[in-house]
Amino acid sequence: MAGGAKAQGAFQPDSDIHISYEDQQKINRFAKQNAQMDDLKEELKIRQNDLKNLEDACDELALMDDDAKIPYRIGDLFVNQDLEKTQKTLEEAKEKKLAEISELESKCSDLKTIMTDLKAQLYAKFGSHINLETDED
Repeated sequence: MAGGAKAQGAFQPDSDIHISYEDQQKINRFAKQNAQMDDLKEELKIRQNDLKNLEDACDELALMDDDAKIPYRIGDLFVNQDLEKTQKTLEEAKEKKLAEISELESKCSDLKTIMTDLKAQLYAKFGSHINLETDED
């Protein structure tokens, strides 16, 4: 390219775009919130899988005899419990897991609200010069 001719389709910095310190802070905050959202979603998947395992265990216990002794793991050891005690323990564990899931979902919702607000502000200023879309959007 002689004489300073510009290649068509090549990236040309737009001299009209100015990123202020506040804008950069918003971009950084969005990135941080997005990373937190990814972590929360991964934790949510783990908790939901744990809940499914507890529900499967409850279903299996329903098939057992009333006088059966159930080996129940507590930490690194197993204790033998009767069926009723094991069912009660599993129900309590399910309730705890549901509360954890609910809390994670609430945190995800709060983050999504913050991210949506930041997106609106940044897209309003930078338009197509910024891409804030995540894989799931």
